[in-house]
Amino acid sequence: MLELRGITKSYGGRRVLDDVGFDVAPGRLTGFVGGNGAGKTTTMRIALGVLAADGGRVALDGAELTSDDRRRFGYMPEERGLYPKMTIGEHIAYLARLHGYAKADATANATALLERLGLGERLGDKVETLSLGNQQRAQIAAALVHDPEVLILDEPFSGLDPLAVDVVAGVLQERAAHGAAVLFSSHQLDVVERLCDDLVIIAGGTIRAAGSSAALRERYSERQYELRAPGDLGWLRDEPGVTVVAAEPGATTFDVDDDATAQRVLRRALDGGVVESFGPRHPSLAQIFREVIQ
Repeated sequence: MLELRGITKSYGGRRVLDDVGFDVAPGRLTGFVGGNGAGKTTTMRIALGVLAADGGRVALDGAELTSDDRRRFGYMPEERGLYPKMTIGEHIAYLARLHGYAKADATANATALLERLGLGERLGDKVETLSLGNQQRAQIAAALVHDPEVLILDEPFSGLDPLAVDVVAGVLQERAAHGAAVLFSSHQLDVVERLCDDLVIIAGGTIRAAGSSAALRERYSERQYELRAPGDLGWLRDEPGVTVVAAEPGATTFDVDDDATAQRVLRRALDGGVVESFGPRHPSLAQIFREVIQ
């Protein structure tokens, strides 16, 4: 378990992180989302020890991190940092050797991983000849080649086409299934929603929401309902305690002020005729994100 507690960081007189804290559990994918400048990259760099925090604590399984612990981490920065003149196969194997792998094992690990990421036919190509999307895949391989226990990835899906997103997503899911704790940031909320077991939302340097994806959906759907019924549902706009969020023929989504209002709406709908469906509406991640940030 990677644990961040009370992390603060300031540049000059501007505080960019304020009491940031959350967990990244082994065997789970944790999405880290926020707008530009929200503090995601700074938080990740502090977790890695690249930046020093002004206050707070980063721990692994309850113990403060050491340099040896951080060798068990894999990191992919948002900026690409590969050597352009090296072939991709040599480069990734070289990084494995820096983590203590013997030459044969490093080459085997690099080859298998690059093939899994769809770069098996490019092993002998120089990094500079790869497309930006393939360089992104290679950068991900660089973070994974030493089989890290903790993965921290900054925008791993940036620049990838939909097929490549699926490949990379599958690789990250495999790593989590084998026990790795995976934290990744992304602006692609649809990908985060599809992949993540847990979610952390940051804005203005503070954590606005954190928890399992299922729990957050449940929390933010407590007062929103969807009613599907034939006929005109315009009467909902005049119902006390109801705020219509979206309406289309035969279906209306609305907020209520309490559970009693929801039950009153259902009774009125049933009195009016057939009700096809009625129940809480689970919001998308994008909707939760907007609500939390606002």
